[in-house]
Amino acid sequence: MEESKKKKKLIAGILMAVAVIIIALVCIFVGIPLIKLAGKPQEFRDWVDSKGIWGPVLYVALVIFQILIAFIPGEPLEIVAGYVFGTFKGTVLCIAAASLGSIIVLFLVRKFGKALLEIYFDKEKIENLKFLQSSQKKIVVFMILFIVPGTPKDLLCYYGGLTDIPMPLLIFICTVCRLPSIITSTIGGNALGTGEYGFAIIVFAITAVISAIGIYIYNRLSKKEEK
Repeated sequence: MEESKKKKKLIAGILMAVAVIIIALVCIFVGIPLIKLAGKPQEFRDWVDSKGIWGPVLYVALVIFQILIAFIPGEPLEIVAGYVFGTFKGTVLCIAAASLGSIIVLFLVRKFGKALLEIYFDKEKIENLKFLQSSQKKIVVFMILFIVPGTPKDLLCYYGGLTDIPMPLLIFICTVCRLPSIITSTIGGNALGTGEYGFAIIVFAITAVISAIGIYIYNRLSKKEEK
């Protein structure tokens, strides 16, 4: 029995190491160059247009990659979606990517546990989210943190896999509850793409205020857990 457990741990360790190596290689040779290209919206739009029907598919793959890597912020890619595809199509693509990325993340965390989070995040950040485990209203709190722009949604998605929240509900929270944040980003990105710079500034200013509130709420909950 003991040997069987040791074998399982060894296999899990090897699989984890192989996964880390693959992720690192994809990040270096594919992900980072594309992320840098996304930082130049007009060039990214030209690149997407040059791929024809595969352009949206490649964009979705890029967002999924961003969710899996987690330490790359997602908001710039959401703004780029609005700039390149427009508000509606950009929002649909972001939600589709968030759904697929979240499903992959949640299943991986349920498979490998806390060890997977420690690859990407500091232990302190992980520990500060313990309030999601202990809170009697953790589902409501989890939903609020996803709805409000500015909170670390990729970290929350990873941590969600450690909770006892049912998988279908977790997937719903990690995707549908991102909508307010995604919509504000794609609206702002679309305004930039159509040259409505004044409107874009207003959208981003409002989003910045809401994000500041979201960060404040998140920090208060984290500090409460520390105490």
